[in-house]
Amino acid sequence: MTFSWYIAKKFILSRKDARFVNLISTISIVGIALGVTTLIIAISVLKGFEQTITDKIIDFDSHIKITSYRSVLPDYHKTLPLIESELEKFKPVINPIASKLVIVSFKKKKEGISLIGIDSGNELPSLLKNISAGKYDLSNDGVLIGKKLSEKLFINVGDKITVFSLRNDQIPSPENMPNIKKFTVTGIFESGMAEYDDTYAYVSLTSAQELFGIGDNINGYNIKLDDISKIDSLTTHLRKTLRYPHLVRSIYQIHRNIFTWIELQKEPIPIVLALIILVAVFNIIGTLLMIVLEKTNAVGVLKSLGSKQKQIVSVFLIQGALLGLSGILLGSLLGFLLMIIQIEFNLITIPSSVYFMSKVPFLITADTFIYIAILTFILCILASLIPSFVASKIKPINALRFN
Repeated sequence: MTFSWYIAKKFILSRKDARFVNLISTISIVGIALGVTTLIIAISVLKGFEQTITDKIIDFDSHIKITSYRSVLPDYHKTLPLIESELEKFKPVINPIASKLVIVSFKKKKEGISLIGIDSGNELPSLLKNISAGKYDLSNDGVLIGKKLSEKLFINVGDKITVFSLRNDQIPSPENMPNIKKFTVTGIFESGMAEYDDTYAYVSLTSAQELFGIGDNINGYNIKLDDISKIDSLTTHLRKTLRYPHLVRSIYQIHRNIFTWIELQKEPIPIVLALIILVAVFNIIGTLLMIVLEKTNAVGVLKSLGSKQKQIVSVFLIQGALLGLSGILLGSLLGFLLMIIQIEFNLITIPSSVYFMSKVPFLITADTFIYIAILTFILCILASLIPSFVASKIKPINALRFN
């Protein structure tokens, strides 16, 4: 045990005439702990929002979406092999789709939705894992609808709904009646995002083609990749390869507003971080200065006995480090416990219509705890330098007279 560590330990464990200093030390530790807790929760929530929203959007959409500048994409059987060959290295899953805005009617209630026709032979994992009632079955004119839409129109599994689609994308008239088709609700899905649960419904590709009157044509492709690290360059490459009338967009381009919103949520973090750091610095400086005043006589004795300036500085640096470590450990534990409690019991709910989900998402990762702990510890050490140098400059004669 070094001399500085031994003296620092004595200072910390001493209870003689140090009740006020111990109270200040406790307040300082609590202040650091609350700051660390706030940062951990804030960053974990932002990471959770980003991951959850991205996963949900990709689950119900795609990494790359190819649509048409016109109403349909003809001869897709010839284009599909070309797309597969261009993306072969990325192990693509390509799903031709037929999509259109339609009106769904049930018991005199009507609602506008986006009806998507998908290959009934290729089950979508995103739909399978989010089925809350019924089952995944698009055969025999089956349809999957979102939970919010089912609640709005009071639709249950097994009910038959009527879907109206514009013919030739023109206003209905006696000469141009809309296409009408009945579907049976075989399943209800709940993604947790109002945008999908309220406005999306899924049928088989052949049923959609029949309803839309587009023959053996499609409206686009949903493409999912094994690796999205080069999604921007792939999107540009496909856009040049396919040309008109194909419109190629990545998930980040389609939902630019959502991802911009996520980035915007990160903007206040540096400000919050700076304020918390400022509070922590003042806590450490104030606490150590109080300790210096309390231990002035002891410092004088140490210096009169031959203690070097570096040893005195080290004593108070060790105390600052211990205060910082105590606050960091307490704050990390408190932050972890609060997040676990929220995950288990969902005490705080949020409106899904605003935040795209009904539960506060947390992404608990070790790097968040480590990054905040290291940063806080470094700042605590830096904040301890001022009181440490003040203590090291105390003259033995003045210190011994202090009491």
